[in-house]
Amino acid sequence: MITVDELRGIRIFAPLPQEALEYLVGAVEDIHLVPGEYFAHEGDERALFVVVEGGAEITKVVNGEERVIGVRAPGRFFGEVPMTLSTPFPASGRAAEASRILKLDVTAFYTLAAMAPSIPARVAGLARRYLDSLQELAAEQPETDLRLIGPRLDAGTHQVATFLTRNQVAFERVTLDAAVAGETYPVLERADGSRFAAPSMREVAVAAGLDVEPSATDYDVVILGAGPAGLTAAVNGAAEGLRTVVIESLAPGGQAGTSTRIENYTGFPFGISGDELASRALKQAKRLGAEIVVTRTVEAIRPHGDRHEIVLDGGETLRAPVVIAATGVEWRTLPVPAVERFLGNGVYYGAARSDAAIAKGADVCIIGAGNSAGQAAIFFSRHARSVTMLVRGPSLEASMSRYLIDQIGANAGIRVETRREVVDLHGDRVLEAVDVVDKDSGTVGRRDVTVVFVMIGADAVTGWLPHDIARDEHGFILTGADAAATAEWTADRRPFALETSTPGIFAVGDVRSGSVKRVAAGVGEGGMAIAFVHQYLALQRTEAPA
Repeated sequence: MITVDELRGIRIFAPLPQEALEYLVGAVEDIHLVPGEYFAHEGDERALFVVVEGGAEITKVVNGEERVIGVRAPGRFFGEVPMTLSTPFPASGRAAEASRILKLDVTAFYTLAAMAPSIPARVAGLARRYLDSLQELAAEQPETDLRLIGPRLDAGTHQVATFLTRNQVAFERVTLDAAVAGETYPVLERADGSRFAAPSMREVAVAAGLDVEPSATDYDVVILGAGPAGLTAAVNGAAEGLRTVVIESLAPGGQAGTSTRIENYTGFPFGISGDELASRALKQAKRLGAEIVVTRTVEAIRPHGDRHEIVLDGGETLRAPVVIAATGVEWRTLPVPAVERFLGNGVYYGAARSDAAIAKGADVCIIGAGNSAGQAAIFFSRHARSVTMLVRGPSLEASMSRYLIDQIGANAGIRVETRREVVDLHGDRVLEAVDVVDKDSGTVGRRDVTVVFVMIGADAVTGWLPHDIARDEHGFILTGADAAATAEWTADRRPFALETSTPGIFAVGDVRSGSVKRVAAGVGEGGMAIAFVHQYLALQRTEAPA
């Protein structure tokens, strides 16, 4: 606990009267930090920090990279901008060495300000200088090593752009009004002059500098899938010292990564987009030491007692005592003729914020009645000329949260049509129109629609798993008590709550039978899984022969 004498040794507090210093002794938090430990994060609620001993670094993510934008020596403080403007922190603060820092929350600061008006005046003056430096950073043009060239409605260009965006790779987008005769799209150019025409996702990943090869063959935990559940497991596993690798077939975020807005995730009072949530989790997992390997698929799992084998595409084999299946689900396809021909050229499964350019000025149709469909309708109504939701059932109430139904009802830019289904698609190279049937009357009408987002539910794709891992009639993986009740479970103990019918293999998130299909639930299961992993590994150690 700080003392009055110590406070007098800090320049900003030295002139304060005894009464104010005595108040501060009981009001401030006296924080001791190890090197690299954060005391404030960008976006946190406002507070004022004063460095007593050691030193602090002020960091900010600029063009996708965390940069040190300032330092604070003893006697200096941080938080002047939030306190002056009543805003969250515009940057983060961490200890550059072993440090001691005082924290004044809002109540303490304004109580002190009433006792000593010189304090807020000094803070406001420093805030103006700090804002000038932030404006310079904001004016910097992003430096990118990649340039993506292709027509606006080209399926391949959309696929590459989505891949780069979801993997948090900065790139320059060059959109062509029309394709150049004889040219193959998309074209990906690197700053070093290398050029790729119609590259595969693996080639794109390599060009972007993403990891496509695991750095080792033996791990403590191999996580399959980088959705919210998988990334949370990676964060917890790496943080707790487990050598952790995540194998992802496309990009981090899973289905949540394509959600335009998640309004009911605790801790974000104004909501957060799926790609932003995935971005934060990805940065956190990497910072803590988890490996994230993309564009790789798992072809087989070979259970082997205390060390399982995971076979990747190409035959590469990883070994680990624990496997966590977090593969999620895949969107159901639209059952109409020629739908494959329009994928990426007017028909899209799921919807992300990065799809705003596709919807801009267009007549958009959203097929589905779940929360994802509702969030997409609200988001695209800000960009599209019109948004129409086609709902197979009689209403939205059976499958959508009330808050979304109310928002849609109050939005004049969204039209909801119930008992409707798309039965055909029309167009030459791109989508131009759809046929919609009225299920009550049986009549079919053609609509001039150029953009269709399909969100009609999802299925677990688990047919590739070994028969040792039991699944329910819909392909979702059985865990816990359900797994124990199957013939596949032969161990002489009860499985852990998230353990499958094969000891040491766990399942979390949407792919798990009986799971709650919500982001918060997946995050919770990802964290729980690592707790069970520790218990499982401890059990293995006690059972190992001496």
